[in-house]
Amino acid sequence: MIHRAPLRYFKASIICGVLAFLVSVGLFELGIFRGLDAALASFVGQPSPPVVGRVLQYALMLAGSFGIAWTTIDIGRMSLKCAVALVALAECAAAVCVVVLFDGYFSPFAPALAIALAFAIALIYSQSAPGRRKQEIYRLLGDRVSVQTFHALLDCDVPLRFEGELREASVVVCEVFNHDALVAALPVSDYVAMTNSFLRNSAEILVQQGGYLDECGECVRGIFSAPLPDAKHAQRACEAALALVERLDAVNQECQQVWAQTFDYRIAVNSGELVIAARLGTFSVAGEPVEFARRLCAANLVYGSRIAMGSDAFNAAEGTVEVRPLEIVQRSEDAAHREEIYELIGLPGLTEAEHQRREFFWKGIIFFRGQRWEEALAHFSSAQELSGSDGPCEFYIRRIEALRAGKPSPGWSSAHL
Repeated sequence: MIHRAPLRYFKASIICGVLAFLVSVGLFELGIFRGLDAALASFVGQPSPPVVGRVLQYALMLAGSFGIAWTTIDIGRMSLKCAVALVALAECAAAVCVVVLFDGYFSPFAPALAIALAFAIALIYSQSAPGRRKQEIYRLLGDRVSVQTFHALLDCDVPLRFEGELREASVVVCEVFNHDALVAALPVSDYVAMTNSFLRNSAEILVQQGGYLDECGECVRGIFSAPLPDAKHAQRACEAALALVERLDAVNQECQQVWAQTFDYRIAVNSGELVIAARLGTFSVAGEPVEFARRLCAANLVYGSRIAMGSDAFNAAEGTVEVRPLEIVQRSEDAAHREEIYELIGLPGLTEAEHQRREFFWKGIIFFRGQRWEEALAHFSSAQELSGSDGPCEFYIRRIEALRAGKPSPGWSSAHL
């Protein structure tokens, strides 16, 4: 079965290969190679004029022309293209010697011509804009997108200039917040190995889930709906965030066994209008939603949550995810309105216990915002009892205790997040 992924180059290879094959067959049937065959047959001690099996000749000509057309188009390096073609020609010559051992004769001229023609035609195509598309995609995106996305870009007609456009997209940010503690506890080589494990696994999940790996340094950042638009970008971003938790928890178990240390990682999902562009030959995105996602990621430390989610992401993914409210915040000091941020807790299909815990927490938030401290405290405590450990519940319990004591209430601060 031919997958859709390499369809563009597969079609081009068929066209180039068939053209070379037809020309070679025509010349073969016209007897252009009879004199050469007779001379070669006499040289190797076979009857002249030799009997040439057409079925075998045609099969080898077709295989050779298509194979060389495919490799010439698909391979990026010119030296490697030429090397493959030369090897194929050498195999034609070697086939003569092999067949002679069985008292037969193989004509290398028509297959060699098919290979040479296929190489020439495919080389011309590979130097055209469609033929260079694969190299252009790799230059812009490298390994920062999934194989499926790479091939979808290869097969579609979307221009690769990416001169700049505004597009609705979603951002997933994953960051480690205990680097200083890890540096203090581990030798440098172990710290680097541990950090590389985090980066490698995080990047792999984001790419596998269909995101574009926009950053992989101090934090790992994936963009959904880039470079190709995706109407379900928020849903896919949420699925990627949940997959990240599953993978990184497994990584933390390994790190605990090997180094007796774990990552304190947090994740954020946010959506909004981003600038999609290629800058200095590299594809990238920019916009306020990216920065807000970074702030949301840090906000997890305040609320004790694992995955924080912006309101735009929740609205775009509503119905496909399960969340809990965290806070109504002012996005920035000059923001015109306040908005809800959420904790992403899973996909639809919560267990009865998870659903009950979410309900207790949600009602606790309602009572808290109504300044009904006792009812709020009771509901947060009930939610915590169902899970044993619940960061957001513990946060709100501490917050109520601080308010009762007349102390400053911890929470969102645009000056620090």
